[in-house]
Amino acid sequence: MRIPRIYHPSLITQLGTLALSDDAANHIGRVLRMQPGQEVRLFDGSDAEFPAIIQEVGKKQLLVDVTERLEHSIESPLNLHLGQVISRGDKMEFTIQKSVELGVNTITPLLSERCGVKLDEKRFEKKLQQWQKIAIAACEQCGRNRVPVIRPIMELETWCAEPSDALKLNLHPRAQYSINTLPAPVNKVRLLIGPEGGLSAQEIAMTEQYQFAETLLGPRVLRTETAALTAITALQVRFGDLG
Repeated sequence: MRIPRIYHPSLITQLGTLALSDDAANHIGRVLRMQPGQEVRLFDGSDAEFPAIIQEVGKKQLLVDVTERLEHSIESPLNLHLGQVISRGDKMEFTIQKSVELGVNTITPLLSERCGVKLDEKRFEKKLQQWQKIAIAACEQCGRNRVPVIRPIMELETWCAEPSDALKLNLHPRAQYSINTLPAPVNKVRLLIGPEGGLSAQEIAMTEQYQFAETLLGPRVLRTETAALTAITALQVRFGDLG
């Protein structure tokens, strides 16, 4: 049986007995139905993993014995910040899950002129919590120890205007240059992915004002979730750690 990887929301500063969070305890005790004596592997957002043995599975808490700290990082040398205009249904969740697996460091959900999602502030807050849990679960699955940050939802221009020394890219089917023709080396990228209906002409002009370069993925028009994952993969192959 594969040893489950479990996220601990605060830094683990010492070995020994540790009470897990409610989410982790529920997952181990009720979902996986694990018992005392079985092994789990914790991570806390640092470049380390913590082998641990389950001590007690109770109704109110789950205790483990942390036995070791192992320094371990599989982070890409490419720092990638995804600005994703919110897509409908489970497409946004899919994009977040897979982009985390592909090594994205930061994700900012964006609102644009043609964004098809209209939610009030309270529902947006619930979405953010849900998306962060998806990012954590993706890290548990893929072996990453650093959990990408899902930033608060913001307007497209606000995000584009943020100061950054990263290479700024906006996908466009009529761009002249592809990711493969970008100059090397690059170690930091801000990638903008528009909505299902695309960015408006005014928004495209605005991105140019903030020094976003248009780049091409290929001759076919891709859905927003396909475009995001294809671009991330191409960038990781070009500048990161995908071979």
